[in-house]
Formats: sequence, structure tokens, C-alpha cells
Amino acid sequence: MSRELRTYTLTVVVEPEEGAWHAHCPALLDYGAATWGATRAEALEHLREMVAMVVERLAEKGAPIPTVPADHLPASSTERVVVTVCGPAA
Repeated sequence: MSRELRTYTLTVVVEPEEGAWHAHCPALLDYGAATWGATRAEALEHLREMVAMVVERLAEKGAPIPTVPADHLPASSTERVVVTVCGPAA
């Protein structure tokens, strides 16, 4: 089976909470894409790694990558992460 690289851009939310930073990906929350960090950068890096693992697993199974409409995203601190994974060719 041939494989190809695919790049996905997902919106994430990073917020300060109780002396730490909480980060999550609304589109992938059902897959556990939420984490914490001592700093904003640490929380974002942990989340980027988690999002890459979830997206890679979904791509390997040929499952669609979930998305969240922009009008359903929280108004808090949002940004995007870009992950590139290897999955089955379309």
C-alpha cells in the first residue's frame, strides 16, 4: 500500500488556568486532545505532539479528520497548529 504525507491545520485553544496553562484542540477533544503545561509554550508543544499522534492514527485508519466550524470555537485565546503525517494514499 502506498503512503503519502498530508498536512493538517487545526485550531487549538490555550488558556491560563490555576497557575498553569491548559491547551486543547476542540475538533479532537473526543480523542483526548487536551493537556497542561507550566508555561504557555510548554502546553502548546505538548498539545502539538498529542494532535500529531491523534491525526496520524486517524489517517492510518483512513478516518476523516474532524473539524469544528469557526463559529463554534471559543472566543478565548485560539491559534492553529500544523501537523504533517504519513497515511495511506487517497
